[in-house]
Amino acid sequence: MMDQPSEVARGPAPLWATLVATFFGAGRLKPGPGTWGALATVLVWALASSRIPAADRVWATIIVAAAVTLIGIPAATLVARASGLKDPQFVVIDEVAGQLVTLIAVPLGWKTFLAGLILFRVFDIWKPFPIRRLEALPEGTGIVVDDLGAGLYGLAIMHLLLHFGLLTK
Repeated sequence: MMDQPSEVARGPAPLWATLVATFFGAGRLKPGPGTWGALATVLVWALASSRIPAADRVWATIIVAAAVTLIGIPAATLVARASGLKDPQFVVIDEVAGQLVTLIAVPLGWKTFLAGLILFRVFDIWKPFPIRRLEALPEGTGIVVDDLGAGLYGLAIMHLLLHFGLLTK
């Protein structure tokens, strides 16, 4: 459900909404803006989380994912309205939120970050049940929440891989 016209464009979105929705321009990169948004998230989170005490990382990831979601929904709504598209590809704040969910309680390391990126993108693109239904939610909610679902699928598989020793940091 990408790039379908929704309403008539109403002029530019506020700058804050555009910066948030595109994750400071990552959504403007081609090809595959969603992958660029997810990759930017992994890189930023790798740097940020390494500075957070290990005991606080799980809650920090959850809080940041929640904050991104709460700020991302209105930003995505405003940018989608302004563009006249239901789910513009350049809006990648949804990938940021979903990617962060996949990384909850994941040990820091290039293998886990790479696996998290791949798992999230697979589920984001595939959209297994009931993720596709979540896209039907209105405006920014539908744009962001389906990626949270993909993030939860990625989180579950990531922790199964870690639990069974199929992935180490």
